[in-house]
Amino acid sequence: MDLLLVFFSLLLILLGILGSFLPVLPGPPVSWLGLLVLHLTEAVPMDYTFLGITLFFAILIFILDYIIPSIGTKRFGGSRAGAIGTMIGLFVGIFSLIPFGILIGPFVGALIGELVFNQSDSKTAFKAAVGSFLGFIASTFMKFVVTIIFLVLFVYKLFLYGDVLFVWS
Repeated sequence: MDLLLVFFSLLLILLGILGSFLPVLPGPPVSWLGLLVLHLTEAVPMDYTFLGITLFFAILIFILDYIIPSIGTKRFGGSRAGAIGTMIGLFVGIFSLIPFGILIGPFVGALIGELVFNQSDSKTAFKAAVGSFLGFIASTFMKFVVTIIFLVLFVYKLFLYGDVLFVWS
């Protein structure tokens, strides 16, 4: 049963890393669930301090993920239309066959959102699109770093308790 939980834990952590880039998946909380599942095994002792600290960071990053892109957009003179355009552009970029579509899509989406919905001049729209894009990149990078740290912690726990987890009877 422990091996099944370890596999499920790893699956959740990897899904959380993927969720760092996909806005439909809350990356850090999903990765944290992977750490929780690992601690549900009999081999890895429940460490409430460890789980509490990692949960705090998962929730903090989850909240900041909604704040940072709007700060970037507002700081560069953008509007809500630019932020929504960023998310739509991200979805289009993910599913497009264009290389680096995941990076180009949010920028183009923010630019189109500003131009179409706010009838901004191209200079203002471009500046707002840059701000929205930078906010998106900052929050994505932050989520990715935290989920990678959770993966490293997972591997570390496996290293510590691997002799108990992987006993072949």
